[in-house]
Amino acid sequence: MKKTYILLLLSAFFVVSNTAVAQKVKLKSGKLSMLSGVKELNVQYDYSEMSVGKFSDEADYIKKKKEDYNKKEAGKGDSWEKAWVADRENRFEPQFEELFNKTSGIKVGDLSDAKYTLIFKTTFTEPGYNIHISRKNASINGEAYIVETANPDKILAKITVDKCPGRTFGGYDYDSGTRIQEAYAVAGKGLGKFIKKEAK
Repeated sequence: MKKTYILLLLSAFFVVSNTAVAQKVKLKSGKLSMLSGVKELNVQYDYSEMSVGKFSDEADYIKKKKEDYNKKEAGKGDSWEKAWVADRENRFEPQFEELFNKTSGIKVGDLSDAKYTLIFKTTFTEPGYNIHISRKNASINGEAYIVETANPDKILAKITVDKCPGRTFGGYDYDSGTRIQEAYAVAGKGLGKFIKKEAK
């Protein structure tokens, strides 16, 4: 019993450690001082030009997965495609916002009256897999842009958020949406902490 408990603690430690080490947040241009004292940020999401796994174009990935699932069971691929897109609004974005809000001290959401807007653009998604005997964690890379809500073409700052790992403690993340959701949680948390630190 003691051995099992110690192994679980060590497993949790390594998951947390790997998450902390793997993720990279960098300010690529501009500065974040304009966010000092800001309490609210409008947020928008961009999935255009996103690569997925070994596919440079998300459309090619969706086409292949949809065909494969439909060959196994009629209609399964169509259902999968709907879920793949719906997960963004239903799972990924709420998870990102929840963790960003907790760590940044700034509330993000559909706040079109806010002076500034955060645009989070996902540039790469690794869905990963979990088949009991073997697994690969999900991960995402993204770019965060701070713009004036009234003048979105003017980029005030650009931040890269790379290698955000996604997996659940215990390994019960057999659904790709669950794994990717955790990657957005890591992204939101890391970006929120970074902005809180730099916006002084």
